Amino acid sequence: MIQENAALQAVIRDRFAHVDNCPFQGPRVFFENAGGALTLRTVAETSARFAAIPDNQGRDNVASRGLVDVINRARADLGVFMNASSGQFFAGESGTELLFRMIRTACVAAPAGAKVIGSSIEHPASRSAARRWAGVAGLEYVNVPHDDASGCVTAQDYAALMTPDVAVATILHASPVTGMGMDVAAIARAIRAVSPDCMIIVDGIQHAAHGQMDIDSYDIDGYAISPYKVFSRHGYGIAWISDRMTALPHDMLIGAPESSWEFGTRDTGAYATMSDVVAYFDWLGGEVSGETDRRKRIEAAGRAIHAYETHLTDAMINGTGNLPGLRDMDHVTILGGADNPAREGLVSVVVAGRPSSEVVTILNEQGIRTHTRKADHYSGNVLEPLGLSDCIRISLCHYNSLAEVARLLSVLRELGETG
Repeated sequence: MIQENAALQAVIRDRFAHVDNCPFQGPRVFFENAGGALTLRTVAETSARFAAIPDNQGRDNVASRGLVDVINRARADLGVFMNASSGQFFAGESGTELLFRMIRTACVAAPAGAKVIGSSIEHPASRSAARRWAGVAGLEYVNVPHDDASGCVTAQDYAALMTPDVAVATILHASPVTGMGMDVAAIARAIRAVSPDCMIIVDGIQHAAHGQMDIDSYDIDGYAISPYKVFSRHGYGIAWISDRMTALPHDMLIGAPESSWEFGTRDTGAYATMSDVVAYFDWLGGEVSGETDRRKRIEAAGRAIHAYETHLTDAMINGTGNLPGLRDMDHVTILGGADNPAREGLVSVVVAGRPSSEVVTILNEQGIRTHTRKADHYSGNVLEPLGLSDCIRISLCHYNSLAEVARLLSVLRELGETG
């Protein structure tokens, strides 16, 4: 496992750009991964290489055909990475834009008088889209309340409000505020037990970097990720849609192939960087297991990542060395509770008597990058029920280290000592 192999930890860190040094600030600890993970060095190199190529897809020349091959290879790589044996992958403006597009299409195609169901824990990327397009299409929106204390929503919560006329459902795979992961497969089963033909769309943006994706096991119709949160770069999103969703009437050019969901010429370099991401997971799986099958290596990588990040968050909460953990600091409150098995590489806290923005500034001055989440249109659905105006989000990935966790704990302990 990663936590037991210091040499592997060093190799992992070396594969990412700016792992411990900001080009603007200098040395720093990066605990702002939920806002955008670090970028693989190979991704930066691939992006530069393809940015210089003038050719486009769909032309009768060698370069154009080569670009198409790169895109097709990336789609095949994504199928292995996310375990999708059917359906299709396509790129869009962002993960948020793709969620809006999938949810819009499903709502507009839903029968008159049908319902749309979603949960209060969801990021506004899916929640805003579902509520807007339910209203436009004349559908009723059904809200499934999440548990404020745990930061989770369960299959039982969905089942309690399901009816046969629910035609569209949205699920959040992991929260960027609490860091808690949801059981997508169980929630989807609860939905289909009552409404077998429901179109189910999942926001996987926060989850993608922290563990495995297994679309074939979920029985869903749409899944979106934001590549900049899973070690690629900004500027595009990736969606998977089922054959059922592919066939729905959707925005497209007149006369274009009916299965196409993309508009205009795609950035081949964006697709190519997803192959770099998949290759990284494949490599890591080979380092932590003896698997020879590519998918099994990726699964092994996901398990190792989850185990190591749990190791780091446990150290953050319970302490490391002679440093007390967050749970032992009287001035710190942990959102979602100290003992929450749903946590995925993220701990959000509040510090008594200090605005979260002030704490984030203090941490940043000490070279520790975190982020303030406010009770606004992004996070108010989670913070307001807790009576909080803001919180400090500490989000990590598997390239972070125990020494970095110790630095954070040291500064937060001093905040308590200085009042």
